[in-house]
Amino acid sequence: MKPILRPILLLMILFFAGNTLFAQFGGGGGQNMNMGHLYGKIIDAATGKPLEAASVQLIQNKLDSATKKRKEVVVAGMLTSKKGEFSLENLGILAAYKLKVTAIGYKTYEQKAVFEMNMGGGGARNGDFSSMLNGVDKDLGNIKLETDPQQLAGVTVAATRGLLTMNIDRKVFNVEKNLNSIGGTAVDVMKNVPSVNVDIDGNVTLRNAAPQIFVDGRPSTLSLDQIPADAIASVEIITNPSAKYDASGGGSGILNIVLKKNRKAGYNGSIRASVDSRLRPGLGGDINIKQGKINLFANTMLGMRKSISTVNTTRTDYLNNAIAHLTQENGPVSRGFFAFARLGMDYFIDNRNTITIGGNIVRGRFKTNDDISINRDTVNILSPIYDYGKRNSDNLGNFRNYGALFSIKHNFAKAGKEWTADANFNYSKNDNTGDFLTRYYNTDNSPKTPLFAERTTGGGTTKFLTLQTDFTNPISSTQKMDMGLRAAFRDFNSFNDNYFKTPAGVYFLIPGVNNSYQFNDRVLAGYTTWSQQVKKFSFQLGLRLESSEYRGTLNTTGAKFKNEFPVSLFPSAFFTYKLTDKQDLQINYSRKINRPNFFQLIPFVDFTDSLNLSKGNPDLVPEFTNLVELSYQKQYGGNNHTFLASAYMRNTDNLITRNQYKDRNPNPAKPDSVIINTFANANRSFTVGLELTGKNKISSWWDLTTNINLFNAQLKAGNIAGGLNNSQFSWFIKINNSFKLPENYSIQFSGDYQAKTLLPPSSSGGGGGGGGGRGGGMMFGGGGGFGQQPASAQGYIKPIYGVDFSIKKDFLKNNMASLTLQVSDIFRTRLNATHAESVFFVQDNERRRDPQLVRLNFNWRFGKMDISLFKRKNMKGEMEGMQSGMNGIQ
Repeated sequence: MKPILRPILLLMILFFAGNTLFAQFGGGGGQNMNMGHLYGKIIDAATGKPLEAASVQLIQNKLDSATKKRKEVVVAGMLTSKKGEFSLENLGILAAYKLKVTAIGYKTYEQKAVFEMNMGGGGARNGDFSSMLNGVDKDLGNIKLETDPQQLAGVTVAATRGLLTMNIDRKVFNVEKNLNSIGGTAVDVMKNVPSVNVDIDGNVTLRNAAPQIFVDGRPSTLSLDQIPADAIASVEIITNPSAKYDASGGGSGILNIVLKKNRKAGYNGSIRASVDSRLRPGLGGDINIKQGKINLFANTMLGMRKSISTVNTTRTDYLNNAIAHLTQENGPVSRGFFAFARLGMDYFIDNRNTITIGGNIVRGRFKTNDDISINRDTVNILSPIYDYGKRNSDNLGNFRNYGALFSIKHNFAKAGKEWTADANFNYSKNDNTGDFLTRYYNTDNSPKTPLFAERTTGGGTTKFLTLQTDFTNPISSTQKMDMGLRAAFRDFNSFNDNYFKTPAGVYFLIPGVNNSYQFNDRVLAGYTTWSQQVKKFSFQLGLRLESSEYRGTLNTTGAKFKNEFPVSLFPSAFFTYKLTDKQDLQINYSRKINRPNFFQLIPFVDFTDSLNLSKGNPDLVPEFTNLVELSYQKQYGGNNHTFLASAYMRNTDNLITRNQYKDRNPNPAKPDSVIINTFANANRSFTVGLELTGKNKISSWWDLTTNINLFNAQLKAGNIAGGLNNSQFSWFIKINNSFKLPENYSIQFSGDYQAKTLLPPSSSGGGGGGGGGRGGGMMFGGGGGFGQQPASAQGYIKPIYGVDFSIKKDFLKNNMASLTLQVSDIFRTRLNATHAESVFFVQDNERRRDPQLVRLNFNWRFGKMDISLFKRKNMKGEMEGMQSGMNGIQ
């Protein structure tokens, strides 16, 4: 059997085995979730003044258990406030209601309020998932009481989401339904998200390009491995963002992580605990409390981690008068912890104005030990040289992150019209220390060199402030205008010092190989979009204007660098045609930019990895990308099946990519030749692909999600010294099976396969969140020596595949507790292998990390949605009567 067919066969066996194994089981059912919320304002139709103490009742037709006849009963009600406002919460979304408003001197007002299960309706199918969610929290506007009552339109509230919601312009992955990521981090979440690929170090790509990572719709300095999976509600996958979003990032899309926040009246939360097969425990919990005008939310997690990797590397260097063969084996082990805490509050000034404040703290500390074995075989003109070496490294890294949020939202009386403004501030700090011992030996095991001791110290801070305001105005039922302004400011500083240890045990700073630098940047932007629907045809046109500036100083030498892009325009266009009620066709276009960042520009050598030195290129220019996407979506089988096909094209000019060349070692203590890693502008890159996504409810107990991405990538890098023109057809598949079994068991099988793929180009730092910078200390440790293959225009990734498994058992009353057992890479097949070559060298690298890791998670959920459990103020006589009536039917 051909090697490429083995992983495909494995996934097929897994797929059909699940079908056979669970065919005997059945299940289904649902529940009427009390999550509906209706509110509004009662005013005098003639004067527009608010009406106080107007009676607002919500009536439902129910079956009387005693008489066996149906009758109308009041299920919710209140008297309006002095401002004429009312708010009815905890409403079942599957029931039909009648809203009744009465006031002395006014005629009775009645309207039907029906909560419809409409996941495939206009909001979701047109890609506006946020509007579907906002339906749960519905503003009925100003209700005018006059002689002739007016009837308002019915209300539609969204139902519970499945694992994946597919819209024509984005996909929304519901993390709460994903068993494989429980107790993990956002990296574990991304491994199950369609269209997303995750490498061995937790770096993500979207359609083979590095996307922008947002948290709650805004950039953040948090990295994926610093966000607990249990704090995430959903992930939005936006492959071609409109002009509303940042143009920075080079057109690789956006992954927006939406954190959990519940606004149901009452209190609810969970307590979690976990332990893995390396006996590393984890604890966490979250809570939400909403009463009156206050909604409090909090989340915390403490996780202990131990990560084990194995690395094998071979490299051949072509020197002037010799050929050097080098092999290296190492197994880094990282131990440590990370902690996450988040606290926030919503204050509802009234039904239409909300203020939100919040903050988060992240703390981590990891120690990585690595023993590296190096064998060298150099063949030159005079005589061959054989030796081997041993290198031990001990690295200690710390990181901290603090975030703060302030936002305000105003809902106008007109449905859908709103204004928001927010400020986000992030501060991150990291520091690390590494000690290295190196010695080479002759073939008879006698020491060839003295024991060479080195030490590196480094660290840095990042301050990131984002200010943004957005305004949405639905001109009519078929026209909408959006506009907004955004300002982002970042201040960064970092240092890296290198020392050698004398025989006397004293560390001396190595001159000429240390660096200290700082920079600040700003991006100012404004956008506007216009959306309109004409019968079955709808479109959105947008334009974004951005101005950016980078200013940096290399403190080591005093050199200053500046990078300015005064004004750039970025249009976008989306055209959608509704073929039928269940079929849509869309074509969209956008233009993006990827600006070179400070690290890519400064011409200073980074000695962090002595075998792979890095250096910036001050001659870099920004890359511009044009994206075109054609999408077709169809729902069939009674909305149990959804199919989404997207053909896409991405063309980039002046692609910023890594490049490697050989040069004399800048370190005066080591007068040899080394490989220098730098950045260069390739002529262009061109990617064309077809992505197919299917969401199928095979039966009441089996849900299947399949994602296939076929693409061809071309890279024109012949203009770079040592670079090559390269082209590669590749494909990627991800399958997720979810099974609901009897006795409250559920199972999840996930499998993925990536074919041979070009190494992705370097990710941008132009306008994103930014991390800790060089020498920042990876959270879970990585490889060592030259085992960490840099992305470049000179290599490819070999095929890789794997399967994950999870089983969950719900128990206790109302399934308030659960146990989940997870096994990652159950067949130990995820071997990350890369190949890179140029006229100077050929290098192959293989890495395996944490295979067959087992984790057991416990989760206990608690809560009470009945607001009568909280102490309440006495209400007027009529409200007391309605309350007693409602208590009688509970």
